[in-house]
Amino acid sequence: MRVLGIDPGTAATGYGVVEEREDGLHAVRHGAITSPTSLPFPQRLLRIYRELRALLIELQPDCAAVEAVFFARNVQSALRLGQARGVALLALAEAGVEIHEYSALEVKKAVTSFGQAQKDQVQRMVQMLLRLPEPPQPADAADALAIAICHQHAARLQGRLRKS
Repeated sequence: MRVLGIDPGTAATGYGVVEEREDGLHAVRHGAITSPTSLPFPQRLLRIYRELRALLIELQPDCAAVEAVFFARNVQSALRLGQARGVALLALAEAGVEIHEYSALEVKKAVTSFGQAQKDQVQRMVQMLLRLPEPPQPADAADALAIAICHQHAARLQGRLRKS
């Protein structure tokens, strides 16, 4: 199963594709969609949408996992983050990709077994789980890979429950 993980953001939207193979999980590709803060906000959203659409066409994920937003520093940040998240959900829905959502707590618990893990701990665990030579960069991409890993674990568990 190939899962696209998305960590939405207006300055950087992290993405990471994780594929399960016979020998375990593998990172297919990861990175971040960035746009300069000088770009008007609607143009930044358009960039996220277009780049996600291109990634969906190129990488052909079976499903996607997106971080659910439960916390933001202030109302303005929460609104902008919600808009970036909405653009990501639109691109996924338009492509007909099944969408799953996980909170940051669920992702951290799935990857590190500790819901209050720090970003560097998540990066190191993603590196270990995917057998990468170094921690994935930028941090937004590491978070997106962690979201994809979280869904891989949840899907595996659901499959086992269905069999029993």
